[in-house]
Amino acid sequence: MKIGLIGAGRLGICFSLLCEKAGYDVLVSDIREDYVAALQNKTIKTNEPLVSELLQTSENFEATTDNQRVLEECDIIYTLVSTPSLPSGDYDISAVWKVVNDIIISGVKNKPFIVGCTTNPGDCEKFQEELNDIGWEVFYNPEFIAQGSIVRDLQNADMVLVGGAEGETYNELRRLYKSIQITDPKISNMSTTAAEIVKLAMNCYLTTKISYANMVGEVMTLAGLGNEIKTVLTAIGNDTRVGRKYLNYGYGFGGPCLPRDNRAFAAFAAHQGMEYNLGETVDNFNNQHATFLLEQVIRDNDQGLPFYFDYISYKKGTDMLVESQQYKLCLDLLDAGHVVYIDDIESIVNQVETQLVNTYGDRVRFGSPNEEVYKVKF
Repeated sequence: MKIGLIGAGRLGICFSLLCEKAGYDVLVSDIREDYVAALQNKTIKTNEPLVSELLQTSENFEATTDNQRVLEECDIIYTLVSTPSLPSGDYDISAVWKVVNDIIISGVKNKPFIVGCTTNPGDCEKFQEELNDIGWEVFYNPEFIAQGSIVRDLQNADMVLVGGAEGETYNELRRLYKSIQITDPKISNMSTTAAEIVKLAMNCYLTTKISYANMVGEVMTLAGLGNEIKTVLTAIGNDTRVGRKYLNYGYGFGGPCLPRDNRAFAAFAAHQGMEYNLGETVDNFNNQHATFLLEQVIRDNDQGLPFYFDYISYKKGTDMLVESQQYKLCLDLLDAGHVVYIDDIESIVNQVETQLVNTYGDRVRFGSPNEEVYKVKF
């Protein structure tokens, strides 16, 4: 069995290397020639844990820029191409359509096509309609992972979501996940559109839970009970109907998944004629909470010390600033006239240093401070 993957980005490379480790032959394609060359030479540089180790030990892994090779040589074709957000909140799936068109003009027939990137509910049905005449079968199989722990998340997934009909391909996907997961995979099978809804709705629930915890924390802070926030949220989370995960006071939700899925689900609901107030309310609260944290740290820093961030990425140890609440707070403090130290990994500093220094001058400083500072930490 040979696995093909079109779009070998952060998630794609982790998934494909785990498939190789599990004993599959793997061929991936990507449009970035320098990246493909680095994969072939096993010289890519990444902050994602375990990727370099998996690549170094791989024996049946190959990368190419040629999608046609993937379509012809592989038995199962995955795609994990980029699907950026549109201003409406919907996902731009033009890159997936390009893969579908590549399939149509390739002359290759009767294979399974597994869409792993985030799409709008109903998109996979449209892909299926286009591929019916050449015998391709479309499945939706997104992953629930976080940057900085992608490999471990794939190996220990709470749930594997598979949209598509039961049959030979579905059974092969079950075998695949059984081989790459450390834990026993719990597979939820349904139609592709229902699975697309689950992907968005799951992350919408997490944004609501994060916002709920921050709301409780705000109320307690205003009531003069800020020192007991953790105790209170632990008590609430100890109720199994609630649970402890994602129930902490601190920064709002950010990163490349949660905010976008929240808006995409609201957009889908609106397309159905439903006024989805919950998603909009949660998004608005997340923005308001950033202002609350700004006021809180300024108030708590009663000595007027420089502020110190040990990271500004959306999640510590990652090199991503996408909708980072930490970075937003850093910028808000600089805009308010404060001195800020940033002590993050080199790749993050390289992304922001020139622009911040040009904008804020010597009020922004990099590295560990040699003076007393107020450490921004939640």
